[in-house]
Amino acid sequence: MQVKSLRLWIKNPLDCLDPAYAGGIVIQDDIIVELVRAGAEPVSPVADIVDASQHVLIPGLINSHHHFYQTLTRAFPAALNKELFPWLQSLYPVWAKLTPEMIATSTQIALSELLLSGCTTASDHHYLFPDGLEHAIDIQVEQAKKLGIRVHLTRGSMSLGEDQGGLPPRTTIQSDAEILDDSLRLIKEYHQYEDGAMTRIALAPCSPFSVSEELMTATGKLAHENNVRLHTHLAETHDETEFCIKMFGVRPVDYLERVGWLNDRTWLAHGIHFNDEEITRLGGAGVGVCHCPSSNMILASGQCPTLALQAAGSPVGLGVDGSASNDGSNMIGEVRQALLLQRLRYGASEITHQKAFEWATKGSAGCLGRDDIGEIAVGKQADIALFKLDEIRFAGAGTPVAALLLCGATKADKVMVAGKWRVLDGEIVGLDLNQLIAKQIMLASQLANA
Repeated sequence: MQVKSLRLWIKNPLDCLDPAYAGGIVIQDDIIVELVRAGAEPVSPVADIVDASQHVLIPGLINSHHHFYQTLTRAFPAALNKELFPWLQSLYPVWAKLTPEMIATSTQIALSELLLSGCTTASDHHYLFPDGLEHAIDIQVEQAKKLGIRVHLTRGSMSLGEDQGGLPPRTTIQSDAEILDDSLRLIKEYHQYEDGAMTRIALAPCSPFSVSEELMTATGKLAHENNVRLHTHLAETHDETEFCIKMFGVRPVDYLERVGWLNDRTWLAHGIHFNDEEITRLGGAGVGVCHCPSSNMILASGQCPTLALQAAGSPVGLGVDGSASNDGSNMIGEVRQALLLQRLRYGASEITHQKAFEWATKGSAGCLGRDDIGEIAVGKQADIALFKLDEIRFAGAGTPVAALLLCGATKADKVMVAGKWRVLDGEIVGLDLNQLIAKQIMLASQLANA
């Protein structure tokens, strides 16, 4: 006899993004099965109730670009006050000394910080595979499973060394064959195609200045054959545009088209320096763009043309980017940064708090090629975040859901992923965070002095 699963009512939130569920939501297993209007009750009996009257209820935030390992090099002395290319050149030799233990711990740190900030799905772009680190993605899969967070792990790559006209040192690159063979292995071992997938793999040559044109083309074909997505950095700085013109004879978007990536399987990190014609082409092809506001400000890279990209047809999401160029992994903080930075470009009336939340939820889901997450709706995955407004920063706030961004929320009180509580009372379930922090500090010191 099959046991009927229980229904949970997240009841009467203090505020939410849509009045359609002002009375809360009902969850069964890992799915949202009912939206409750203000003053109403669920149509069918529920087995449990969570009183959300002191909480703002939002969809789980989705981080569509990160580099987990960079949590080990936050505010790194040699990289301070530099723009992208010199910043990378100061850090490549350090990152080349990463160990499997460092990957495991930094992944836990990044994912924990994301969870605590209301994030339920995270994409990571790992592109460093020096000797001894060939199974970095496998380590990340294991750590994500322990924490119960949804992940899109991208198998990054670098194949174009300094002696070939690229930016990374030879110690950090691999051959095309090694990269493609491991990419296929990871897809076969870990990629889940079904709705509700907890682990997906994407293929992600790092950037035009670190991989060959041949590898970009071959990776695109491999992704098409295996129905997985493609990801890379593109149009982040003027230096990159100049590199593409010098190395390949074309601007970044032309290069993207030449290697077969100008399609709706692709999402890009940063996407700052596009002209109007390029924005039209990207939107027409359905290429997604992940806006990374904190990183763009710290490295002085520029501002992503978010609204123009959306108007053209591109999904636009948000990412915290690497913790060496952010220097944090706080997703609710990143939504605030996007709100503020984009208002400088488009004005206050165009960039509302609802728009910023849209980028961090449905927009990021679009970048990742998913329609089962990113919003609170019947049939969607039960990925939610609940925030309290009991800190001094919120005293006197009039509109609770707007206050999360305008007053600067930093920490969720409760976070659910796939119908399971992963954060309760502001703490990650089953994790000794103090012990993890101590280990991260020790390993960061070892890496800096290696």
